[in-house]
Order: sequence, then C-alpha cells, then structure tokens
Amino acid sequence: MKKFDKERLLLGIAAPVLAIVAAFLITALVLAVTGKEPFSAFGIMFDYGVKSDSQVYIINKATTYYLAGIAVAIGFRMNLFNIGVDGQYRLAAFFAAAVGGALTLPGIVQIPLIIITAMIVGAMWAGIAGLLKTTRGVSEVVSTIMLNFIATAIIGYLLQPGRLGHLDAAGTKVATTPLPESSHFFEFPTTPTPIYGFVVVAAIAGIGYWFTLSRTRFGFDLRTVGQSETAASASGVNVKKMIVTSMLISGGMAGLIGMPTLLNDSYEFGGDFPVGIGFTGIAIALLGRNHPIGIALSAILWAFLERGGQQLEFEDYDREIVGVMQGVIVLCVVIAYELVRRYGLKRQQRQVGEKLAAQARSNDTTEVSA
Repeated sequence: MKKFDKERLLLGIAAPVLAIVAAFLITALVLAVTGKEPFSAFGIMFDYGVKSDSQVYIINKATTYYLAGIAVAIGFRMNLFNIGVDGQYRLAAFFAAAVGGALTLPGIVQIPLIIITAMIVGAMWAGIAGLLKTTRGVSEVVSTIMLNFIATAIIGYLLQPGRLGHLDAAGTKVATTPLPESSHFFEFPTTPTPIYGFVVVAAIAGIGYWFTLSRTRFGFDLRTVGQSETAASASGVNVKKMIVTSMLISGGMAGLIGMPTLLNDSYEFGGDFPVGIGFTGIAIALLGRNHPIGIALSAILWAFLERGGQQLEFEDYDREIVGVMQGVIVLCVVIAYELVRRYGLKRQQRQVGEKLAAQARSNDTTEVSA
C-alpha cells in the first residue's frame, strides 16, 4: 500500500511540474522569436517577485485566488463545472457591502454578519444552477454562464445613486456606502503594506475542504457521485440532492472570494471591484489538481507571475507575456494530466499482467510438483 501511495504521489506531482516546465520553455521560445532575451525576463520577474513588498502582494493576491480555486474545486470533485463562480462572488460581495454599509454594529457582530451574508448570497445564486440541472436537466455550464451575465446586470442596476449606490465626495465614483471601521478585518503589521488577516480564514477554509472530502461520509458520497452517478445511486446516494448541495457549498465558498478585498482593502463595492477572479480559480484548481495544498501553491504561482509581469513593463518587455505564460500553463496542464493519466493506466495494467503471469507460473510449478 505504501508503495502504491508513493507512486500515486509521484504521478500527481509529475503532471503540474511537467506543465510548468513546458510552459516556461514555450514562453521562452515566444520571447526568443520576438527578439527578446527570455532568461533575462525570467530573472527580472524572479528578482522583483522576491522583494518584501512583492511578497506581501503575492500573499494577499494568493489569498483571493486560493478561495476561488477551492470554490471551483468543490464542483470539480462532483464532476460539475461551476463556471459561474465569478458572478457568484461579485454578487455576494455587492450585497455583503450593501448590508455592511447600512449597519453600524460591534465588529464581533458586524464582520460575521457581512461574511455570512456573502456566503448565503453566493450559495443561493449557485443553487439556481443546481436546481435547474436536477429538475430540468440544464447543463450547469450553460446556466452558470447565463447567471454570470444576470449577476452583472443586477449589480449594474442596483449600483446607482438613489438605489444601493452613492456618489463619492468628488462626484466621480459610484459605490456602496463605505463600511464602518468596526467592519475592518484585522491585518498583520508587515512593511511596507500589511498582510490581509483574511489569509487565516482562507487557510481554515482549505482545512475544512480537505477534512470534509477526505474524512467524512458526505465527502465520500460527493467523490463517489463525481466518479460515477450510476454507482452512487446504486449504493443509496441521492444524486440529485448531492448535486444541489455541492453547488450550494461551491457558491457559499465563492461568496468568500471578495471578502479579502472588501474587508481588508476597499471597504466598499464600486465599479473598480476586481472581476474575472472566478475564471482564474478554474485554472488554479486545475493546476492544483483540486487538492488544497496544490491549489495553494498554484495560487502563489499565479500571483507571483502577475507581480513579476508588472516589472516587465519597465524593462521594455510586453506585459502580455505573462498572460501568454498563464494561458500556456493551463493548456500544458490539460495535456500533462492526460499524458500522466495514460501512463498511470498502462503502468497499472502492466503490473496486473505481471502479477497474473507470476500467479500462473506458480500454479504450473505446483501442478508439476504434485
């Protein structure tokens, strides 16, 4: 058993490592073709990425990306493609900001209320896709894409002066009412900028994700449904209930994505609130193989690439090269996982064949001796 676990671990590590190496090689080739020095670009990114202020930026950015990766991974483990995480987290952050701005309560009450509001809104929005899938057979991919657009329209309608939006003092920006100081989440006093305290919540969420999927009956049922709905149904699992429940949990986790920005940075929801993080979470979950540790490393890598890309602009490099690198990583991840999966299957088949051959030889020897 230990030998099998080691082999599985090596195969699990091989895919993302192979994908990252291939992505860097392809990016280096692209840079070389455009007349740029690839190794110099990588050196610039690394030198800038390890600076103290960059490390703080990477940790804060990775916190948000990690929550996005976990939200997507929950759906992946159920064989559900929750592409609506982006709309779920933005709608959740918007209503959480509106509720938080309308109340002035002690922090011990105000902060949990804002977080719970975000999780409930995210869960309800994702639950719509789950219900459509189980009651009408609508693909979650189609429904969540449409729900993303609807969420954007709802925010655009409500984020107006006279509704839930307010003009700032300069009259140039529309946002929700700023959160009172009691709503500000704690921070770690690092220099030159603090680390978001929400990184602690992200770590707890990752531990909860691992424990639920690996150490509970619910997690076992969830993984079983993801592998085979027919087998899960035959074993007594309510597949439709599991689908809806998984979408609710995924949406609830998506509700946390905007909290680091809301409670540790902007303290309001405006037109400049981050977008597209839900789609980034898809790539991070794929690269991390839906494992909490793998997702954490992927989130850090993604944030590191973004931070390094900022410096490339000042060194006469096109910043878009970072986008190329990230896109190539995702493509290489899909290819690498498939190659490793096929290799693993062939290896298992070969091992089974060797065991059967050894058993046959042992039986022949026993018959001859008899």
